[in-house]
Amino acid sequence: MSANLSAILYLISGVLFILALRGLSSPETSRQGNLFGIIGMIIAVTVTFLSVSNFTSGFVYVLIFLAIGGSIGAFIAYKIPMTAMPELVAGFHSLVGLAAVFVAISAFINPEAFGLGTPGNIKLASLIEMAIGAAVGAITFSGSVIAFLKLQGIMSGAPITFKGQHILNALILISIIVLTVYLCSTQSSKMFWILIAVSFLIGFLIIIPIGGADMPVVISMLNSYSGWAAAGIGFTLENTALIITGALVGSSGAILSYIMCKGMNRSFFNVILGGFGATDQSISDKNKEQRPVKSGNADDAAFLMKNASSVIIVPGYGMAVAQAQHALREMVDTLKKNDIKVSYAIHPVAGRMPGHMNVLLAEANVPYDEVFELEEINSDFANADVAFVIGANDVTNPVAKTDPQSPIYGMPVLDVEKCKSVLFVKRSLSPGYAGIDNDLFYKDNTLMLFADAKKMTEEITKNLD
Repeated sequence: MSANLSAILYLISGVLFILALRGLSSPETSRQGNLFGIIGMIIAVTVTFLSVSNFTSGFVYVLIFLAIGGSIGAFIAYKIPMTAMPELVAGFHSLVGLAAVFVAISAFINPEAFGLGTPGNIKLASLIEMAIGAAVGAITFSGSVIAFLKLQGIMSGAPITFKGQHILNALILISIIVLTVYLCSTQSSKMFWILIAVSFLIGFLIIIPIGGADMPVVISMLNSYSGWAAAGIGFTLENTALIITGALVGSSGAILSYIMCKGMNRSFFNVILGGFGATDQSISDKNKEQRPVKSGNADDAAFLMKNASSVIIVPGYGMAVAQAQHALREMVDTLKKNDIKVSYAIHPVAGRMPGHMNVLLAEANVPYDEVFELEEINSDFANADVAFVIGANDVTNPVAKTDPQSPIYGMPVLDVEKCKSVLFVKRSLSPGYAGIDNDLFYKDNTLMLFADAKKMTEEITKNLD
Protein backbone atom coordinates (compact mmCIF):
# COMPACT_ATOMS: atom_id res chain seq x y z
CA MET A 1 0.00 0.00 0.00
CA SER A 2 1.35 3.43 -0.98
CA ALA A 3 2.28 5.99 1.67
CA ASN A 4 -0.23 8.52 0.31
CA LEU A 5 -3.12 6.05 0.41
CA SER A 6 -2.15 5.00 3.94
CA ALA A 7 -2.10 8.63 5.05
CA ILE A 8 -5.56 9.27 3.57
CA LEU A 9 -7.06 6.17 5.20
CA TYR A 10 -5.45 7.02 8.55
CA LEU A 11 -6.97 10.51 8.23
CA ILE A 12 -10.41 8.98 7.59
CA SER A 13 -10.05 6.73 10.63
CA GLY A 14 -9.03 9.75 12.71
CA VAL A 15 -12.14 11.65 11.62
CA LEU A 16 -14.27 8.62 12.52
CA PHE A 17 -12.66 8.53 15.99
CA ILE A 18 -13.57 12.18 16.50
CA LEU A 19 -17.14 11.46 15.40
CA ALA A 20 -17.18 8.52 17.81
CA LEU A 21 -16.27 10.78 20.73
CA ARG A 22 -18.94 13.23 19.67
CA GLY A 23 -21.53 10.43 19.51
CA LEU A 24 -20.55 9.01 22.90
CA SER A 25 -21.20 12.38 24.54
CA SER A 26 -24.94 11.65 24.61
CA PRO A 27 -26.96 8.47 25.29
CA GLU A 28 -29.14 9.25 22.27
CA THR A 29 -26.19 9.09 19.86
CA SER A 30 -23.97 6.61 21.74
CA ARG A 31 -24.79 3.64 19.47
CA GLN A 32 -23.88 5.66 16.40
CA GLY A 33 -20.71 6.85 18.14
CA ASN A 34 -19.70 3.27 18.90
CA LEU A 35 -20.29 2.32 15.27
CA PHE A 36 -18.06 5.14 14.04
CA GLY A 37 -15.33 4.05 16.44
CA ILE A 38 -15.54 0.41 15.30
CA ILE A 39 -15.33 1.36 11.62
CA GLY A 40 -12.44 3.71 12.29
CA MET A 41 -10.49 1.05 14.19
CA ILE A 42 -11.11 -1.58 11.48
CA ILE A 43 -9.73 0.83 8.87
CA ALA A 44 -6.71 1.70 11.02
CA VAL A 45 -5.83 -1.92 11.81
CA THR A 46 -6.30 -3.02 8.19
CA VAL A 47 -4.08 -0.22 6.85
CA THR A 48 -1.40 -1.05 9.41
CA PHE A 49 -1.36 -4.69 8.35
CA LEU A 50 -1.30 -3.87 4.64
CA SER A 51 1.53 -1.40 5.19
CA VAL A 52 3.81 -4.21 6.38
CA SER A 53 6.13 -4.91 3.47
CA ASN A 54 7.62 -8.14 4.75
CA PHE A 55 5.09 -10.84 5.65
CA THR A 56 7.10 -13.28 7.75
CA SER A 57 5.98 -16.24 9.83
CA GLY A 58 5.77 -13.91 12.84
CA PHE A 59 2.94 -12.08 11.14
CA VAL A 60 0.82 -15.23 11.29
CA TYR A 61 1.30 -15.35 15.04
CA VAL A 62 0.17 -11.73 15.25
CA LEU A 63 -3.06 -12.62 13.49
CA ILE A 64 -3.58 -15.66 15.75
CA PHE A 65 -3.09 -13.66 18.92
CA LEU A 66 -5.26 -10.86 17.54
CA ALA A 67 -8.06 -13.36 17.02
CA ILE A 68 -7.59 -14.83 20.51
CA GLY A 69 -7.51 -11.42 22.20
CA GLY A 70 -10.45 -10.15 20.18
CA SER A 71 -12.51 -13.22 21.04
CA ILE A 72 -11.75 -12.88 24.74
CA GLY A 73 -12.61 -9.17 24.66
CA ALA A 74 -15.88 -9.78 22.81
CA PHE A 75 -16.87 -12.54 25.25
CA ILE A 76 -16.14 -10.37 28.30
CA ALA A 77 -18.00 -7.39 26.83
CA TYR A 78 -21.01 -9.60 26.09
CA LYS A 79 -21.12 -11.26 29.51
CA ILE A 80 -20.14 -8.39 31.80
CA PRO A 81 -23.02 -6.88 33.82
CA MET A 82 -23.35 -3.10 34.00
CA THR A 83 -22.57 -3.22 37.73
CA ALA A 84 -19.08 -4.45 36.92
CA MET A 85 -18.43 -1.95 34.10
CA PRO A 86 -16.15 0.31 36.20
CA GLU A 87 -13.98 -2.67 37.12
CA LEU A 88 -13.91 -3.74 33.47
CA VAL A 89 -12.82 -0.28 32.32
CA ALA A 90 -10.06 -0.19 34.95
CA GLY A 91 -8.92 -3.67 33.94
CA PHE A 92 -8.81 -2.81 30.23
CA HIS A 93 -6.92 0.40 30.96
CA SER A 94 -4.26 -1.66 32.71
CA LEU A 95 -3.84 -3.80 29.59
CA VAL A 96 -3.42 -0.72 27.38
CA GLY A 97 -0.68 0.54 29.69
CA LEU A 98 1.03 -2.86 29.76
CA ALA A 99 0.90 -3.07 25.96
CA ALA A 100 2.66 0.31 25.74
CA VAL A 101 5.38 -0.96 28.08
CA PHE A 102 5.88 -4.15 26.03
CA VAL A 103 6.13 -2.21 22.76
CA ALA A 104 8.68 0.16 24.31
CA ILE A 105 10.72 -2.81 25.57
CA SER A 106 10.62 -4.43 22.13
CA ALA A 107 11.72 -1.20 20.45
CA PHE A 108 14.58 -0.74 22.92
CA ILE A 109 15.86 -4.30 22.62
CA ASN A 110 15.53 -4.54 18.84
CA PRO A 111 15.50 -0.99 17.40
CA GLU A 112 16.49 -2.20 13.92
CA ALA A 113 13.10 -3.86 13.49
CA PHE A 114 11.42 -0.49 14.05
CA GLY A 115 13.85 1.55 12.01
CA LEU A 116 15.08 3.40 15.09
CA GLY A 117 18.80 2.65 14.82
CA THR A 118 20.90 0.00 16.52
CA PRO A 119 21.29 -1.07 20.19
CA GLY A 120 23.27 1.64 21.95
CA ASN A 121 22.75 4.01 19.05
CA ILE A 122 19.01 4.69 19.03
CA LYS A 123 17.69 7.98 17.66
CA LEU A 124 17.42 10.53 20.47
CA ALA A 125 13.83 11.52 19.62
CA SER A 126 12.77 7.87 19.49
CA LEU A 127 14.48 7.16 22.80
CA ILE A 128 12.63 10.03 24.49
CA GLU A 129 9.34 8.86 23.01
CA MET A 130 9.75 5.24 24.12
CA ALA A 131 10.92 6.35 27.60
CA ILE A 132 7.82 8.53 28.05
CA GLY A 133 5.54 5.85 26.59
CA ALA A 134 7.02 3.16 28.85
CA ALA A 135 6.80 5.35 31.97
CA VAL A 136 3.21 6.48 31.38
CA GLY A 137 2.21 2.94 30.37
CA ALA A 138 3.71 1.48 33.56
CA ILE A 139 1.94 4.09 35.70
CA THR A 140 -1.33 3.35 33.89
CA PHE A 141 -0.96 -0.40 34.42
CA SER A 142 -0.16 -0.38 38.14
CA GLY A 143 -2.62 2.44 38.89
CA SER A 144 -5.40 0.65 37.03
CA VAL A 145 -4.69 -2.57 38.93
CA ILE A 146 -5.16 -0.74 42.25
CA ALA A 147 -8.35 0.92 40.97
CA PHE A 148 -9.67 -2.50 39.91
CA LEU A 149 -8.90 -4.00 43.32
CA LYS A 150 -10.64 -1.10 45.11
CA LEU A 151 -13.71 -1.25 42.87
CA GLN A 152 -13.92 -5.03 43.16
CA GLY A 153 -13.77 -4.81 46.95
CA ILE A 154 -10.56 -6.86 47.16
CA MET A 155 -8.80 -3.78 48.54
CA SER A 156 -10.45 -1.30 50.89
CA GLY A 157 -12.02 1.70 49.16
CA ALA A 158 -10.84 3.93 52.01
CA PRO A 159 -7.74 6.08 51.40
CA ILE A 160 -4.47 4.33 52.32
CA THR A 161 -2.03 6.94 53.55
CA PHE A 162 1.27 7.08 55.42
CA LYS A 163 3.57 9.81 56.71
CA GLY A 164 5.70 11.46 54.07
CA GLN A 165 3.65 9.96 51.25
CA HIS A 166 3.51 13.05 49.07
CA ILE A 167 7.19 13.80 49.54
CA LEU A 168 8.01 10.24 48.48
CA ASN A 169 5.77 10.55 45.40
CA ALA A 170 7.44 13.83 44.45
CA LEU A 171 10.91 12.31 44.81
CA ILE A 172 9.94 9.32 42.65
CA LEU A 173 8.52 11.59 39.94
CA ILE A 174 11.76 13.61 39.96
CA SER A 175 13.75 10.38 39.74
CA ILE A 176 11.75 9.36 36.64
CA ILE A 177 12.76 12.62 34.94
CA VAL A 178 16.42 12.13 35.98
CA LEU A 179 16.40 8.51 34.79
CA THR A 180 14.93 9.57 31.44
CA VAL A 181 17.66 12.19 30.94
CA TYR A 182 20.37 9.71 31.96
CA LEU A 183 18.89 7.05 29.66
CA CYS A 184 18.94 9.41 26.70
CA SER A 185 22.57 10.34 27.32
CA THR A 186 23.93 6.84 27.99
CA GLN A 187 21.35 4.50 26.39
CA SER A 188 22.01 2.16 29.28
CA SER A 189 19.71 -0.86 29.37
CA LYS A 190 20.04 -0.90 33.17
CA MET A 191 18.61 2.64 33.37
CA PHE A 192 15.76 1.64 31.07
CA TRP A 193 14.68 -1.24 33.31
CA ILE A 194 15.02 0.90 36.45
CA LEU A 195 12.86 3.58 34.79
CA ILE A 196 10.10 1.03 34.13
CA ALA A 197 10.29 -0.41 37.65
CA VAL A 198 10.10 3.03 39.28
CA SER A 199 7.15 3.96 37.04
CA PHE A 200 5.29 0.82 38.12
CA LEU A 201 5.91 1.82 41.74
CA ILE A 202 4.60 5.38 41.43
CA GLY A 203 1.45 4.05 39.75
CA PHE A 204 0.61 2.09 42.90
CA LEU A 205 1.48 4.96 45.21
CA ILE A 206 -0.64 7.65 43.54
CA ILE A 207 -3.82 5.55 43.51
CA ILE A 208 -3.85 3.90 46.96
CA PRO A 209 -4.49 7.20 48.83
CA ILE A 210 -7.52 8.05 46.69
CA GLY A 211 -10.80 7.28 48.42
CA GLY A 212 -14.05 5.98 47.04
CA ALA A 213 -15.61 9.43 46.65
CA ASP A 214 -13.02 10.29 44.00
CA MET A 215 -12.99 6.90 42.23
CA PRO A 216 -15.01 8.11 39.17
CA VAL A 217 -12.33 10.74 38.62
CA VAL A 218 -9.65 8.07 38.91
CA ILE A 219 -11.30 5.99 36.18
CA SER A 220 -11.41 9.00 33.88
CA MET A 221 -7.83 9.96 34.76
CA LEU A 222 -6.49 6.47 34.02
CA ASN A 223 -8.34 6.57 30.72
CA SER A 224 -6.38 9.72 29.92
CA TYR A 225 -3.08 8.10 30.95
CA SER A 226 -3.71 5.11 28.70
CA GLY A 227 -4.30 7.46 25.78
CA TRP A 228 -1.07 9.37 26.31
CA ALA A 229 0.84 6.10 26.66
CA ALA A 230 -0.57 4.93 23.33
CA ALA A 231 0.27 8.28 21.69
CA GLY A 232 3.86 8.09 22.95
CA ILE A 233 4.31 4.63 21.52
CA GLY A 234 2.62 5.82 18.31
CA PHE A 235 5.44 8.31 17.82
CA THR A 236 7.99 5.55 18.43
CA LEU A 237 6.35 3.31 15.84
CA GLU A 238 5.64 6.27 13.52
CA ASN A 239 2.02 5.12 13.34
CA THR A 240 -0.35 7.98 12.58
CA ALA A 241 -3.51 6.16 13.68
CA LEU A 242 -2.01 5.30 17.06
CA ILE A 243 -0.90 8.89 17.60
CA ILE A 244 -4.34 10.27 16.68
CA THR A 245 -6.23 7.71 18.77
CA GLY A 246 -3.95 8.12 21.77
CA ALA A 247 -4.12 11.90 21.64
CA LEU A 248 -7.93 11.85 21.40
CA VAL A 249 -8.29 9.44 24.31
CA GLY A 250 -5.70 11.28 26.39
CA SER A 251 -7.12 14.77 25.84
CA SER A 252 -10.79 13.75 26.21
CA GLY A 253 -10.00 11.81 29.40
CA ALA A 254 -8.11 14.77 30.84
CA ILE A 255 -10.95 17.19 29.99
CA LEU A 256 -13.54 14.84 31.49
CA SER A 257 -11.45 14.45 34.66
CA TYR A 258 -11.22 18.23 34.96
CA ILE A 259 -14.97 18.69 34.45
CA MET A 260 -15.73 16.01 37.05
CA CYS A 261 -13.32 17.53 39.56
CA LYS A 262 -14.94 20.91 39.03
CA GLY A 263 -18.40 19.36 39.49
CA MET A 264 -17.28 17.65 42.71
CA ASN A 265 -15.42 20.71 44.02
CA ARG A 266 -12.17 18.77 43.94
CA SER A 267 -8.75 20.03 43.04
CA PHE A 268 -7.74 18.38 39.77
CA PHE A 269 -4.06 18.37 40.69
CA ASN A 270 -4.74 17.09 44.20
CA VAL A 271 -6.58 14.09 42.81
CA ILE A 272 -4.06 13.18 40.10
CA LEU A 273 -1.18 13.57 42.54
CA GLY A 274 -2.60 10.96 44.84
CA GLY A 275 -5.48 12.43 46.79
CA PHE A 276 -3.47 15.25 48.37
CA GLY A 277 -5.65 17.22 50.72
CA ALA A 278 -8.23 14.49 51.20
CA THR A 279 -9.61 13.83 54.65
CA ASP A 280 -10.84 10.62 56.16
CA GLN A 281 -13.96 10.80 58.23
CA SER A 282 -14.70 7.10 58.35
CA ILE A 283 -13.14 6.63 61.79
CA SER A 284 -15.11 9.45 63.40
CA ASP A 285 -18.29 8.18 61.76
CA LYS A 286 -17.85 4.82 63.47
CA ASN A 287 -18.01 6.57 66.81
CA LYS A 288 -21.22 8.44 66.05
CA GLU A 289 -24.19 7.72 68.22
CA GLN A 290 -26.85 5.76 66.36
CA ARG A 291 -29.78 8.05 65.54
CA PRO A 292 -33.38 6.95 65.11
CA VAL A 293 -34.87 6.65 61.63
CA LYS A 294 -38.37 6.22 60.28
CA SER A 295 -38.83 3.04 58.29
CA GLY A 296 -41.74 1.90 56.17
CA ASN A 297 -42.85 -0.67 53.64
CA ALA A 298 -44.15 -0.87 50.10
CA ASP A 299 -47.70 0.02 51.20
CA ASP A 300 -46.48 3.26 52.79
CA ALA A 301 -44.45 4.18 49.75
CA ALA A 302 -47.32 3.44 47.35
CA PHE A 303 -49.69 5.57 49.45
CA LEU A 304 -47.37 8.59 49.32
CA MET A 305 -46.84 8.24 45.59
CA LYS A 306 -50.55 7.82 44.84
CA ASN A 307 -51.25 11.12 46.54
CA ALA A 308 -48.39 12.96 44.87
CA SER A 309 -48.60 15.18 41.82
CA SER A 310 -44.88 14.98 41.03
CA VAL A 311 -42.18 12.38 41.77
CA ILE A 312 -38.45 12.66 41.18
CA ILE A 313 -36.47 9.43 40.85
CA VAL A 314 -32.83 9.47 42.05
CA PRO A 315 -31.00 6.33 40.86
CA GLY A 316 -27.65 5.22 42.28
CA TYR A 317 -25.24 2.32 42.43
CA GLY A 318 -27.65 0.31 44.59
CA MET A 319 -30.06 0.24 41.66
CA ALA A 320 -27.28 -1.11 39.46
CA VAL A 321 -26.37 -3.85 41.95
CA ALA A 322 -29.99 -4.98 42.26
CA GLN A 323 -30.58 -4.65 38.49
CA ALA A 324 -33.72 -2.72 39.34
CA GLN A 325 -33.86 -0.40 36.32
CA HIS A 326 -36.54 -2.43 34.51
CA ALA A 327 -38.68 -2.73 37.64
CA LEU A 328 -38.25 1.01 38.14
CA ARG A 329 -39.46 1.68 34.60
CA GLU A 330 -42.59 -0.40 35.25
CA MET A 331 -43.28 1.53 38.44
CA VAL A 332 -42.90 4.84 36.63
CA ASP A 333 -45.26 3.69 33.85
CA THR A 334 -47.87 2.92 36.52
CA LEU A 335 -47.40 6.36 38.08
CA LYS A 336 -47.87 8.02 34.69
CA LYS A 337 -51.16 6.15 34.21
CA ASN A 338 -52.32 7.89 37.39
CA ASP A 339 -51.39 11.30 35.89
CA ILE A 340 -48.37 11.72 38.15
CA LYS A 341 -45.46 13.69 36.71
CA VAL A 342 -42.20 11.72 36.91
CA SER A 343 -38.64 12.77 36.17
CA TYR A 344 -35.17 11.36 36.84
CA ALA A 345 -32.35 13.23 38.58
CA ILE A 346 -28.81 12.13 37.66
CA HIS A 347 -25.74 13.17 39.60
CA PRO A 348 -22.52 13.34 37.49
CA VAL A 349 -20.81 10.73 39.67
CA ALA A 350 -23.78 8.52 40.54
CA GLY A 351 -22.54 4.96 40.31
CA ARG A 352 -18.83 4.36 39.89
CA MET A 353 -18.13 5.90 36.53
CA PRO A 354 -19.43 8.80 34.43
CA GLY A 355 -22.72 8.06 32.68
CA HIS A 356 -23.30 4.84 34.63
CA MET A 357 -26.92 5.65 35.51
CA ASN A 358 -27.70 7.08 32.08
CA VAL A 359 -26.71 3.79 30.46
CA LEU A 360 -28.80 1.74 32.88
CA LEU A 361 -31.87 3.89 32.30
CA ALA A 362 -31.35 3.74 28.55
CA GLU A 363 -31.18 -0.05 28.87
CA ALA A 364 -34.67 0.08 30.45
CA ASN A 365 -35.90 2.31 27.58
CA VAL A 366 -36.44 5.34 29.79
CA PRO A 367 -37.17 8.36 27.52
CA TYR A 368 -34.19 10.70 27.32
CA ASP A 369 -36.35 13.78 27.84
CA GLU A 370 -37.30 12.54 31.33
CA VAL A 371 -33.68 12.32 32.48
CA PHE A 372 -32.09 15.50 33.88
CA GLU A 373 -28.63 16.32 35.14
CA LEU A 374 -28.03 17.88 38.56
CA GLU A 375 -27.90 21.48 37.34
CA GLU A 376 -31.16 21.10 35.42
CA ILE A 377 -33.31 19.55 38.14
CA ASN A 378 -31.85 20.52 41.51
CA SER A 379 -34.19 23.48 41.91
CA ASP A 380 -37.23 21.24 41.28
CA PHE A 381 -36.84 19.22 44.48
CA ALA A 382 -38.32 22.01 46.60
CA ASN A 383 -41.56 21.83 44.59
CA ALA A 384 -41.76 18.04 44.26
CA ASP A 385 -44.04 15.93 46.45
CA VAL A 386 -41.92 12.77 46.58
CA ALA A 387 -38.28 11.93 45.92
CA PHE A 388 -37.68 8.22 45.34
CA VAL A 389 -33.99 7.51 46.05
CA ILE A 390 -33.07 4.05 44.86
CA GLY A 391 -29.60 3.11 45.98
CA ALA A 392 -27.95 6.54 45.76
CA ASN A 393 -26.03 7.59 48.86
CA ASP A 394 -23.11 10.01 48.78
CA VAL A 395 -24.66 12.10 45.99
CA THR A 396 -27.69 12.88 48.19
CA ASN A 397 -25.83 13.53 51.44
CA PRO A 398 -26.60 17.03 52.83
CA VAL A 399 -23.38 16.92 54.87
CA ALA A 400 -21.58 18.00 51.69
CA LYS A 401 -23.16 21.42 52.26
CA THR A 402 -22.90 21.65 56.05
CA ASP A 403 -19.76 19.93 57.40
CA PRO A 404 -16.38 21.40 56.38
CA GLN A 405 -14.65 18.35 57.90
CA SER A 406 -16.43 15.91 55.61
CA PRO A 407 -14.39 14.40 52.75
CA ILE A 408 -17.23 15.28 50.36
CA TYR A 409 -17.65 18.86 51.60
CA GLY A 410 -18.16 21.26 48.74
CA MET A 411 -19.25 18.54 46.32
CA PRO A 412 -22.52 19.54 44.64
CA VAL A 413 -25.23 17.11 45.74
CA LEU A 414 -28.87 16.61 44.82
CA ASP A 415 -31.12 18.69 47.11
CA VAL A 416 -33.31 15.68 47.91
CA GLU A 417 -33.95 16.78 51.50
CA LYS A 418 -36.00 19.75 50.18
CA CYS A 419 -38.75 17.42 48.92
CA LYS A 420 -41.96 17.15 50.93
CA SER A 421 -41.36 13.39 51.32
CA VAL A 422 -38.27 11.28 50.66
CA LEU A 423 -38.47 7.53 50.09
CA PHE A 424 -35.00 6.02 50.46
CA VAL A 425 -34.53 2.42 49.29
CA LYS A 426 -31.49 0.83 50.88
CA ARG A 427 -30.55 -2.51 52.42
CA SER A 428 -29.20 -0.94 55.61
CA LEU A 429 -27.85 2.27 57.15
CA SER A 430 -24.33 1.44 56.00
CA PRO A 431 -22.34 4.36 54.56
CA GLY A 432 -21.79 4.89 50.87
CA TYR A 433 -18.58 4.41 48.92
CA ALA A 434 -17.05 7.51 50.48
CA GLY A 435 -17.36 5.79 53.88
CA ILE A 436 -19.42 8.47 55.65
CA ASP A 437 -22.85 8.58 57.27
CA ASN A 438 -25.73 10.09 55.28
CA ASP A 439 -27.66 12.72 57.25
CA LEU A 440 -30.59 12.32 54.86
CA PHE A 441 -31.48 9.03 56.58
CA TYR A 442 -32.42 10.89 59.76
CA LYS A 443 -34.47 13.77 58.32
CA ASP A 444 -38.08 14.08 59.50
CA ASN A 445 -39.37 13.87 55.92
CA THR A 446 -37.37 10.72 55.07
CA LEU A 447 -38.93 7.25 55.12
CA MET A 448 -36.38 4.44 54.88
CA LEU A 449 -37.36 1.37 52.86
CA PHE A 450 -34.97 -1.37 53.96
CA ALA A 451 -35.01 -4.00 51.22
CA ASP A 452 -33.52 -5.15 47.96
CA ALA A 453 -34.08 -2.31 45.49
CA LYS A 454 -35.65 -4.51 42.80
CA LYS A 455 -37.99 -6.38 45.15
CA MET A 456 -39.11 -3.18 46.90
CA THR A 457 -39.81 -1.45 43.58
CA GLU A 458 -41.83 -4.42 42.34
CA GLU A 459 -43.88 -4.49 45.56
CA ILE A 460 -44.57 -0.76 45.30
CA THR A 461 -45.78 -1.23 41.72
CA LYS A 462 -48.21 -3.96 42.83
CA ASN A 463 -49.62 -1.65 45.50
CA LEU A 464 -50.03 1.17 43.00
CA ASP A 465 -52.41 -0.84 40.83
